[in-house]
Amino acid sequence: MTQINYKHLHYFWVVAQEGSITRAAERLDVAVQTISGQLSLLEKQLGKTLFNSQGRGLVLSDAGRTTLGYADQIFQLGEALVEALAHSDNPSTLRLRAGISDGIPKLLAYRLLSSVTSMPADIRLVCDEGEFETLLADLALHRLDVVLTDRAATVGSNLKVFSTRLGDFATGLFATPELHARYAEGFPASLNGAPMLLPTRHNALRGRIERWLETQHLRPKIVGEFEDSALLNTFGRGGLGIFPAPILLSEQIASQLNAQALGEMQGVSEQIYAISNERRIRHPAVEVLCAATPQGTTPAGL
Repeated sequence: MTQINYKHLHYFWVVAQEGSITRAAERLDVAVQTISGQLSLLEKQLGKTLFNSQGRGLVLSDAGRTTLGYADQIFQLGEALVEALAHSDNPSTLRLRAGISDGIPKLLAYRLLSSVTSMPADIRLVCDEGEFETLLADLALHRLDVVLTDRAATVGSNLKVFSTRLGDFATGLFATPELHARYAEGFPASLNGAPMLLPTRHNALRGRIERWLETQHLRPKIVGEFEDSALLNTFGRGGLGIFPAPILLSEQIASQLNAQALGEMQGVSEQIYAISNERRIRHPAVEVLCAATPQGTTPAGL
């Protein structure tokens, strides 16, 4: 199998970012002809056209978009390698690469991850956000040390990971001052017809909220559904509707989102799990994170 020439690939990567061979040449401080020639060699090697002309610039072809996706991963890993080695002479620095599921409250993720900052070692947090399946895939490839999410890893999967339940956090409904003044009296009956923002059905919390509404015989007006909890909070802060959040975070929600609790949804809780790789010697910061609660660690996928 022919090996990719990574210098050619790097030139392609820069041209794709700049959208122009001329600007790429200026950035790399090389001749335009050099980049043009090496791009031609890369296209010849791959057997695909990577760019199409559009006006005075270039746009990626379908093959170019595919190639760019891989090039991004390759050169981002290269940058991470250089950075990691640059810090390797400081043995007291401990890096924790954490993936945060887009459905869990970011204020809650902060509260949980801050537990590792009391460790004697110099901690450096590297946080990424994404969908549950994507984060688990990155965990399996050891791009992440831990994933914080709203569900345990599926039992019976091929992934050898541990799911630790970090806790159940009682959940309430919050509203901006205007909505609070309108719907606080008579809660929860006042929620009938009230505008409400909810997580999408991909989020485990959604089902718990719907069951609570059903048992209370409530029919609010769902005006928005959000995959990302931060986006849900942004719309909640804007006064679009009443929104759920952990009661534990009431002070932070008041100061950061200008919202007050209407009341708690009895029996509804935000469940947070830490999922980590199965190893004999686990990451010390992950151990601290998981030991912060009395729940034990349950192996998943076994």
